[in-house]
Amino acid sequence: MKKVILLCTLAVLMFACKSTSATSTNTDTKAQVAMKGNWEITSVTYPGSQYIKVETFQLADSDCFVGSKWKFISNNNKGNMALTKANCVAFSSPITWFVNKNGQFVLKVLDAGEKARKVKDGYILTLANQTQTSFQLVDKIDVGGKMTDVVYQFQKVN
Repeated sequence: MKKVILLCTLAVLMFACKSTSATSTNTDTKAQVAMKGNWEITSVTYPGSQYIKVETFQLADSDCFVGSKWKFISNNNKGNMALTKANCVAFSSPITWFVNKNGQFVLKVLDAGEKARKVKDGYILTLANQTQTSFQLVDKIDVGGKMTDVVYQFQKVN
């Protein structure tokens, strides 16, 4: 039996969802170790961004993720993320994550004290253009029947 995770993105006047089957849990250790440390999202880009607003991870407008701080701990697949941009909702949360051998980045946003195995919903993005100091996470969303890439650009902080 395959587990199906429903991923949704809210766009202005449109509600776009995608259904993704459970992903492989065979991890790409090399990719994960390269992500170890502190990172910041320096940009979020997608076609039509001047007309369409995308709600990222059901938390906030994608623009609020610019400047967000992320910490990835590769040996236990934990970490945290924090939204700190002015005029946006402040948010901070522990996360669990991994990169599988298919190049998929799998993320769960947790409530404080919550165990990852209790969280049924998660997000699957594609890891792209990984270097020692930067990488991209790419989400594919359906906007009006057209698949659109939302690209989150990460830059290493230290």
